[in-house]
Amino acid sequence: MKRSRRQFLKVASLSVLGLSTHLATGGIVNAAEQGAQYLPNENGLKAGRWAMVIDTRAFETPEDFDVCVKACHKAHNVPNIPNNQNIKWLWTDTYEHVFPEQGNNHMSESLENRDFFVLCNHCENPPCVRVCPTKATYKKPDGIVAMDYHRCIGCRFCMAGCPYGARSFNFSDPRKHLDMGEVNPEFPTRMLGVVEKCNFCVERLAQGLMPACVEAAEGKIVFGDLNDPESEVRKVLAENFTIRRKPNVGTQPGVYYII
Repeated sequence: MKRSRRQFLKVASLSVLGLSTHLATGGIVNAAEQGAQYLPNENGLKAGRWAMVIDTRAFETPEDFDVCVKACHKAHNVPNIPNNQNIKWLWTDTYEHVFPEQGNNHMSESLENRDFFVLCNHCENPPCVRVCPTKATYKKPDGIVAMDYHRCIGCRFCMAGCPYGARSFNFSDPRKHLDMGEVNPEFPTRMLGVVEKCNFCVERLAQGLMPACVEAAEGKIVFGDLNDPESEVRKVLAENFTIRRKPNVGTQPGVYYII
């Protein structure tokens, strides 16, 4: 009982400290403050606000999705845990679950039967950043909501704060479910008790590379600078009808869906 009380007081104290700091900074942290782990090199891609547009009409077969998921999970050493504690960075779900506020009783069969990618939305107003007591989750100036796994204490406040269910918690050691001979040495593996999620391939952008899923999608996913009117992502948004997830919660997601 005493141990539980100490643990509670520890988390509560960290929460107050973390929330106070976040309120003061708006939750935006420079990469330099996070150990310069994502500082771009001379070839790094830069943007005022990174955003993604997914053309859901172009994903016609399970293979279209699988190639993107595998590229993402291989790049980030995401384990495949064969139970309900699996770790997800990029996965699929139905229209009813992805867009619960935008359905109706007379939808077209093509929409009802279509799968949709689900991932972290890298919100303009990310609740996960505001509730993180240790600044393990932080928002970069380019809009990416990133994580410092070393700071994560596993409190899961971020999971409770995310309205999209975009985060996974490592209930077991994820390394036991990885082929260590196939691990990508350029991206860290995680450990028991740590939360993780999609990071918009911030480490690849810093090297001048597009996100792994974007490369694998071969044009079905567009990624670029939302603040640049000449960017491809802005042109695609101007030419197509798009929706975002749960617009009523006011988070302003950075992921758009062409329907």
